[in-house]
Parts: sequence; C-alpha cells; structure tokens
Amino acid sequence: MVGSIVVYMTNLFQSAGLEASAPTPLAEALRPRTLEDVVGQSHLIGPEGPIGRMLAQSRLSSMILWGPPGVGKTTIARLLADRAELEFVQLSAVFSGVADLRKAFEAARARRESGRGTLLFVDEIHRFNRAQQDGFLPYVEEGVVTLVGATTENPSFELNGALLSRAQVFVLNRLDADALEGLLARAEEYVGRALPLDASGRDTLIGFADGDGRYLLTLADEVFLAEDEVLDSAGVAALLQKRAPAYDKSRDEHYNIISALHKSMRGSDPDAALYWYARMITGGEDPRYIARRLVRFASEDIGLADPTALMIASEAARAYERLGSPEGDLALAHAVVHMATAPKSVAVYAGYKAAMRAARSTGSLPPPKHILNAPTKLMKDIGYGDGYAYDPSTETGFSGQDYFPDGMEREQFYAPKGDGRERSIKDRLEMWAKMRDENK
Repeated sequence: MVGSIVVYMTNLFQSAGLEASAPTPLAEALRPRTLEDVVGQSHLIGPEGPIGRMLAQSRLSSMILWGPPGVGKTTIARLLADRAELEFVQLSAVFSGVADLRKAFEAARARRESGRGTLLFVDEIHRFNRAQQDGFLPYVEEGVVTLVGATTENPSFELNGALLSRAQVFVLNRLDADALEGLLARAEEYVGRALPLDASGRDTLIGFADGDGRYLLTLADEVFLAEDEVLDSAGVAALLQKRAPAYDKSRDEHYNIISALHKSMRGSDPDAALYWYARMITGGEDPRYIARRLVRFASEDIGLADPTALMIASEAARAYERLGSPEGDLALAHAVVHMATAPKSVAVYAGYKAAMRAARSTGSLPPPKHILNAPTKLMKDIGYGDGYAYDPSTETGFSGQDYFPDGMEREQFYAPKGDGRERSIKDRLEMWAKMRDENK
C-alpha cells in the first residue's frame, strides 16, 4: 500500500513538471503537529483554556472558531480530531453544497455505527445559508458529528441562533508580534539559516503580515531568496507587495473600526481618532459615511458644550461633497480632530431621549391655556392667552411661568454638567430655577 502511494505521488509531481523533491512552502512545512505547537491561542487551547479543559476531561463539544485569517483555525480543528481520535472530515462552504453535506453526514453515521466518531470541519461556515445551517442541527444533536466551524465573520450576525445554541463560540486572537517572531524563528531553524534581514527589516516583515501567520511564512519564503544582501525596512518594502489591511466595509470589521473612531473621539484622543479615520480611508470606506457619523457625533457627544462642532462637521461634509477625494479627506480629518479635542456633553442627547419618553407616556395633554394664541373673541372668552407674561418685557427678562401641560408635573430633561460653553448655560438654568421657585 505504501509503495503504491509513493508511485502515485511521484507520477503526480512528474505530470505537473515538478520533481518529487520540490520544496514545500514554509506555511505547510511548519504547520503545527501538536496543539502545543500552535502559537498565539493559549487562552483557548492551553491547560486553563476552555478547549484545553475539554480535552483534559476527554470530551469535545461542537464549536465555532471565530478569528481573522492565518491564525490557526484549520490547524486547531485537525489537531483536535487527532487528540480526540476522531475522523477528520473537511468541507468548505465556498465549494460545498447540500449534496456534499448529505454525503458527509451519511458517511459519519456509518462510521459511528462501526465505533468511530467524526469531527466535521466546515471552513467559512458563515457562507452557508440559513436553510443549510439548519441542516446541521439533527446530526449535531444526535452526536453523529462533532461540528467545528471556522469563520472570519461575527457569528452573532452570520449564523443561525439555533446553530449557535448548540455550539460554543471561541474567539481566536490575531497573532501579535511575539507570536509572529516565534514563527520566523521556526522558519530559520527549518531552513538552516537566518533570514537576510536587519532589525528594521524584520520588524517591517512582521508588520506586513498584519497578524496573519500563514501570510508571514509566505513572505518569508520570498525573503529567503534574497541571499546576496541583508534587507532593511526599505529593502523589504521594495521586495514585497504589502496587502491592504483587513477591512470589509459591509461586514464586521466595518463596524469595529467605526466604533473605534467614535470612541477615540469620545475619549478625547485626537491621535487615535486620526489613526482609525486613516484606517477607514485606506480600507476603501466611503468618506461620506464617515462625514455622516461626524455630524451625528457632534450632536450626540458634544452638543452645546461646543456648538461650533456641529457647524464644523456639517461644513466638512459639504467640503468633501465639493472636492471629493483626496482633497476633501483633509476637511474630514479637520473635523475628526475638532470632535476629539472639543469638550463633551450628552446633556441635549439625554434630554431629548427623556423628553421622548415623557411625550409617549403623557399622550395628548394640551398646552396650558395661558400660552395659547387667541385670534378670535370666542377663544379669548374661554381663556386662551389669559395671564400670559411676555418675558422680554419683564424687569428681569424672565417670568418663571409654567409651560408644561396642566396636570403634568414639571420635569428636568436637559441637565448640563457645565463643561465647555455649557458652563454659562448651567449657571443661567440654576438662576432661573431659583427665580421660578421664588415666584410660586
């Protein structure tokens, strides 16, 4: 049997015009052989991690592995099957359909009857539609398969609730610099020589990988070919094509990055805000979407603490409409920095929401008669406008009359803390409240 496999593989290489001894790509050659070899995911597969604890108890539940590309999802699934002594069956939701699923389930059922379990690994599981995802449920419930799904998208949005209730979701980390450095060290040990890089070139190579271990090893394959010179940062940049950062303006990363921009501005950090703004622009986001979010931010998070923020955000949006990219991008950057450095107040936003709740709960209460216009004699006779005080003509410019509906207690919806320009507003409101109490 072994001899026939060797002959088959030799013929396969020859038919492709390759020698059987053709070099194996580093990403494949260095694929971990045990779970202990997997880098960057000890929070899951280490002794104290949830998957590590499962294995220690000799059990394995169905799970969804959620994480960016190149962090070990497929490798972990394969090694889990080895550790649990399950048959490893792999499908890709991109290339598989209902017929492929049916065959996999039938084979798993037959395998189970003979005493062997099946780990069904489904790559890009979010690509299956809702009906196809529902098809997994009976086989998972019966234990015909242990399902391990891999996805780069947020399972909360992309997977059925019924499927999620039968599988645990584990989040895999993007590989950090230390983990990537460990992979480069393994590559150098495997090849038998150091990468031709100085310190800056090594840092640049790791930066190019953007947290993707598989991509890092693919890049290292190319760098090993540069035998005649030691590359610095500029040399690495010239040798390699840097891929665009992970950003999908219609999916989960879109919402993550806009959230980071919003929270950086709210946290008064202009540098972080500019960084996330730049990430969105380089990722291909429509600047008009960013402009709309800036206008919303000016109203929601700054409000009357700096009334110019809304004007600046609106003008930046108009400037972008006139100029387009790249000239208009700078106007939006101007607005981003202004939003981040402006004093913050949610008093108007909170007051508006509170007033909306009150309006819904009080129904159709009419205004008090003293603030109703009385254009006809009949309306005057029934009390419209009776007793109304014209505030600008009073001695203090403030009458303190009640403008809430009859039968409704006065409520305070707008309560500024006193930051920025709201300091003087807060002082006036406190003075008016005191005068209102004195006039009772």
